[in-house]
Amino acid sequence: MTLLRLLWLLVLAVSCRQAPPTQTPERPAATTPAGNQAAPPLQTPPENPTPTIAATPGGAQAPPPTLDNMIPQPVSVTATGGAFALTAPATIFVEPETEELAAIGQYLADRLRPATGFALPVVAAAGPPAPGNIYLTTVGGDPALGEEGYELTITPEAITLVAYRPAGLFRGIQTIRQLLSPAIESATAQTGPWLVATGTIRDYPRFAWRGMMLDVARHFFGVAEVKRLIDLIAYYKINRFHIHLADDQGWRIMINSWPELATYGGSTAVGGGPGGYYTQEEYAEIVAYAQSRYIVVVPEIDMPGHTNAALAAYAELNCDGVAPPLHTGIETGFSSLCTDKEITFTFVNDVIREIAALTPGPYLHIGGDEALATNPGDYVQFVERAQAIVQSYGKQMVGWEEIAQVNLLPSSVAQHWNSTLAQAAAAQGVQVIMSPASRAYLDMKYNSSTSLGFSWAGYVEVEDAYNWDPATQVSGLAENDILGLEAPLWSETLQTIDDIEFMAFPRLPGHAEIGWSPAGARSWDEYRLRLAAHGPRLAAMAVDFYQSPSVPWQP
Repeated sequence: MTLLRLLWLLVLAVSCRQAPPTQTPERPAATTPAGNQAAPPLQTPPENPTPTIAATPGGAQAPPPTLDNMIPQPVSVTATGGAFALTAPATIFVEPETEELAAIGQYLADRLRPATGFALPVVAAAGPPAPGNIYLTTVGGDPALGEEGYELTITPEAITLVAYRPAGLFRGIQTIRQLLSPAIESATAQTGPWLVATGTIRDYPRFAWRGMMLDVARHFFGVAEVKRLIDLIAYYKINRFHIHLADDQGWRIMINSWPELATYGGSTAVGGGPGGYYTQEEYAEIVAYAQSRYIVVVPEIDMPGHTNAALAAYAELNCDGVAPPLHTGIETGFSSLCTDKEITFTFVNDVIREIAALTPGPYLHIGGDEALATNPGDYVQFVERAQAIVQSYGKQMVGWEEIAQVNLLPSSVAQHWNSTLAQAAAAQGVQVIMSPASRAYLDMKYNSSTSLGFSWAGYVEVEDAYNWDPATQVSGLAENDILGLEAPLWSETLQTIDDIEFMAFPRLPGHAEIGWSPAGARSWDEYRLRLAAHGPRLAAMAVDFYQSPSVPWQP
């Protein structure tokens, strides 16, 4: 008789002895790894460490746990055929005792408490704890794992997660969540058992940049909606959140030295809606929230084109001194800052200075795309001066691949989307982010019947979004030219968080896997089965996702 069979018999035997609590503890506030908010105090473990196992309703057996359904696919997985049971007495132990690791342990507890009803105190450890518990540590972490890698060992006695850096622990926590049943993502108490298949996982990312972009300029999305999206992308180990803050249709962040950018330039949206903008405090809240999920925020202020909202707010930024009306259409390529005026560069300096001060990450995106109303020579002069301003505030300039027409600093980054200009960037020693519109743009329709989005780059079904590789997408680029990939979501047709989720999921998990997993380990025929198993997970998280007919979704 196998160990797993014995475990199922034990489930049936004890089902009458214990049921999980029906009350969900109050969720503590989120914390950031940099200490923006103090981590909760470490707690005292319960006196009784003896594990018990809960049964499913009516004593029915839950599906056996597996190591086969993770997204992204880990580098190395070895199954050993048993199971660990997470039970009510379990404690989350962290070592060493730091605020940052306590916050990571608290994050895991917060994710597991609602569905299990377990207390899951977070406690400092001095070495591996007693059986029945979860152990998170950077002690003895392998430097070869890098910033985000981890090693996860599951035995019938314990879950042990080891990383070289705290970010690796956070990435490994997402794997632990995915190894539990989909019901673990429910916001209300569910009946177990909460089993994790035993084995070992060694994992680290392929690319350093694995991002998603959200356009809040065409339609505005509030702080709560952005936080919701950050939580969803963190689940799939995305580590960059690019937020498109300004365009022709709206300016979405308060600049204290130019306040009418937000109050007037941000007052509308595509179709004439009410618009909106983030105060600097709200933007800082988003940045801190992302930081607590080990996600770097990359703010974008598009220029010298895509600037009608700024031009409407301040007449002096126009060459003729006349402010145009606010723009609520979807046309592009008609606007430009006046590159002949010195006040334009005062404006650029002020905007970059204020946003850089609010953004701890190393990057600041200046757009630079579709500047069709800017004279080519003026464009070169503008981008080179903007690059110098970005660098003067300690940031690396990122721009769409059109910036490769100028002399770039090696620290700058070009983002490929729809041309071969990325080759010119790489020729200058500049690394490239891959966002090919025909594969990675999340606002492209799935098919002709999709009500949201566009199709100018073609239809992008889930398989199309998965079946490409950043290292072979643009001829002449080698893998060491590529910083990573990003999936942009433009919002001309999107107005709600449900719209965002429908267009991003389930394509975004595929992009996350492209960025994380070894290229040779990826196969659509195999991936579609793992993705199918994530249908119940997305449903448990109340994600409004597109149920592609090419995926055999699990009920």
